[in-house]
Amino acid sequence: MNEPMSIGALARRTGMSVKTIRYYSEIGLVPESRRTRAGYRRYDAEALVRLELVRTLRELGLDIATIRAVLDRRADLPEVAAAHVEAIDAQVRMLRLRRAVLRRLADIGSKLTDQEVERMHRLAHASADERRRIVTEFLDHIFEGLDVDPSFEARFRSAMPELPDEPTDEQVDAWVELAELVGDPDFRARIRQMSEASWSSPDQRPETPADPQAAMRAVATISDRVDAARAAGVTPESPAASPIVEDAIAQFGAAFGPGDPLSKLESGTDARAERYWQLLAIINGWPPIPSRVPAMEWLIAALRARTESS
Repeated sequence: MNEPMSIGALARRTGMSVKTIRYYSEIGLVPESRRTRAGYRRYDAEALVRLELVRTLRELGLDIATIRAVLDRRADLPEVAAAHVEAIDAQVRMLRLRRAVLRRLADIGSKLTDQEVERMHRLAHASADERRRIVTEFLDHIFEGLDVDPSFEARFRSAMPELPDEPTDEQVDAWVELAELVGDPDFRARIRQMSEASWSSPDQRPETPADPQAAMRAVATISDRVDAARAAGVTPESPAASPIVEDAIAQFGAAFGPGDPLSKLESGTDARAERYWQLLAIINGWPPIPSRVPAMEWLIAALRARTESS
């Protein structure tokens, strides 16, 4: 489009009123490229793009002074177009967050209090720094006053949610769920209890496996075997559970050293704790973390039944 446009043609192209365009033109946001001998305004392609950018920025809530400052730094058509793209991208990211929060509100419904609704509203508008502060405050609460193994705390703190600039719907939903989870007092108390039970004093701290990858493979092998047993209808109290329990005890001993496997499993098994790491994996684009909790809960029940019968 190289032919100059009248203000009426520009209005038809953009869907904006002639009055609004004339106002933007008079205050210098969208100046005409020239005027006819009769004094009629004519606009070029750059004016069209500038006008669309002004509308987008206004819809994002920017005032006229701020929009003028933005446009003053955009010298030509490609730069103005790039600014338009950036503004739309920001709007899309904001809308994704708002949609995720509204979806969460719809799922929970009447169970939410006014304070929780306000908190969810803040989540929808949280910046990257604010999202990091939410998780940092959760971690500070967990570890405050605990004499824990520094390496354990460091590993926990190093795993921060980093929502990408172009998140998927799944990542946005995961962020909203994670923020809700870390704000739950019951969840905070449970994570603090788990940390204290396993890492609060030197004599309680489990030995670090010589081969962490081998330990992870051992847990996966045990979980897979238990899942197969569960699928076959084997109950924790049945005689058929005995060889699975024996194998699990042996593998736990080899991977994590001596100690009571039942107490270790009871202190370290929680569905919400596992969900925390699964949500982090979704947000950060890590490989999916499979659910091991159902298998571990079955194994806990089998170990308890074994203890009670002995």
